Amino acid sequence: MLMVPEKRLAIQAYEQVLDMIMGGQLKPGTLIQERRLAEHLGMSRTPMRDGLLMLESEGLLERQGAKGLQVKYLALDDFIENLNVRRLLEPDAARAAAGRVPAAEIDQLRIRLGDLLDEALAGRQPDRAEVRSVDDELHGAIGAAAGNRRMAAIILTLRRQTQIFDLRSVPERFESTCREHLAILDALAAGDGEGAADAMRTHLDGVRGSIVARLSGS
Repeated sequence: MLMVPEKRLAIQAYEQVLDMIMGGQLKPGTLIQERRLAEHLGMSRTPMRDGLLMLESEGLLERQGAKGLQVKYLALDDFIENLNVRRLLEPDAARAAAGRVPAAEIDQLRIRLGDLLDEALAGRQPDRAEVRSVDDELHGAIGAAAGNRRMAAIILTLRRQTQIFDLRSVPERFESTCREHLAILDALAAGDGEGAADAMRTHLDGVRGSIVARLSGS
């Protein structure tokens, strides 16, 4: 079925604004000026409005009365709640996905993670866009292979909210994250469901621990 132009433009607006939020151009607390943002991205206000509503439904934007929408500021409790739910869902998704992610996809992700790890070990700042792309593709591949679209959609929404607190805030996590992702891939490739679930749980515990330590000042 062909997507109608209005829907396609709304998704385009959604994706472009999402990139601006994740890339830090639109920081938490920023008020969204719909007309100015539409002009900046070269589109009309109707698809922009629809795209912003999609981001609001995912919890990345929140309405501030007459002021309109702003990029949501997530407090420590928000991060912990999101990660606790992710810890309930994502190990099960990894268990279900074990042995079902295409080998070529796993191999490509391994190569990209290896390149990022080499950059970090050489003392160079990794490309944040590539870091986010690899993270999205790995977790997305697990969600797709797990065979539960509703669970995959919930996980995606939760991940986007926690991604706002990115590796700029916890740079010490970068090498560990790469190694944890590689461990997840190894278990997926081996068809080891329990190993994949354990590796995912270890990864999420590490993310949670670093975020709690940083936001609580400990």
